Amino acid sequence: MAVTAAMVKELREMTGAGMMDAKKALTENNGDQEAAIDWLRTKGLAKAAKKSGRVAAEGLVAVQVEGGKGVAVEVNSETDFVGKNADFQAMVAGIAGAALNVADIDALNAADLGGKPVSEVITDNIATIGENMSLRRMATVEGDVVASYIHNPATAGMGNIGVLVALKGGDEAFGKQVAMHIAAANPQSLSEADLDAAVVEKEKQVQIDIARESGKPEQVIEKMIVGRMKKFLGEVTLLGQAFVINPDLTVEAAAKEAGAEIVGFVRMEVGEGIEKKEEDFAAEVAKAAQG
Repeated sequence: MAVTAAMVKELREMTGAGMMDAKKALTENNGDQEAAIDWLRTKGLAKAAKKSGRVAAEGLVAVQVEGGKGVAVEVNSETDFVGKNADFQAMVAGIAGAALNVADIDALNAADLGGKPVSEVITDNIATIGENMSLRRMATVEGDVVASYIHNPATAGMGNIGVLVALKGGDEAFGKQVAMHIAAANPQSLSEADLDAAVVEKEKQVQIDIARESGKPEQVIEKMIVGRMKKFLGEVTLLGQAFVINPDLTVEAAAKEAGAEIVGFVRMEVGEGIEKKEEDFAAEVAKAAQG
């Protein structure tokens, strides 16, 4: 696969690596960005790289809580301008309300909203607002206490990032603190038990490769890996992370102090994992001029 300047630029922005190192990493890995990041980390040439998908799609995430149930929905639009539109916001709020009474996104599309199915309401708003829209996903949590948080709200209950936290015991005030922590720290899972085994194994192999590059004996490497994997799990699991409200405690320890058990969470960010095709501006203008 040919390595382009755009690919090198993107890898540099994600890892902080030098231009030639980024190019070599892509060349060595046939243009595979994920593999190139791991290669750079193995060589000690990359900063801690976030591999989350590039945020491209616009729109809003809305959260609603009723009793012991919370729901989050994402509705996408083409531009962030639409997210400020009162009609679009009203539609998203209505969809979130309807989501409290359904089990999945298919049922949500078919759910009644003002006498019409949600899918038809979206179609009507596409015609009215003049921009393509889609209901992308929904997620729910349930617990004795459910707390929510919206980061950078566009209006009440919706914004760019929505978080729900379900607790057994505890209270809403503590749940809100945990929700704010999740918005900032973006944990991959609740605990090690919930983390994808493939993610753990991949990180372990990367750390082994990094350690071997140092030339240390295998018995030393084994001890190094135990410590490094403990650190990794503390960074990516919610219960293992240092609590942003009190970094001297893990989130798990803070929950125990608050008399709570965290049983589930949802963190939903607009457009995460969706890649947006970008064209060179000059090429875009030339293309438009050609009709």
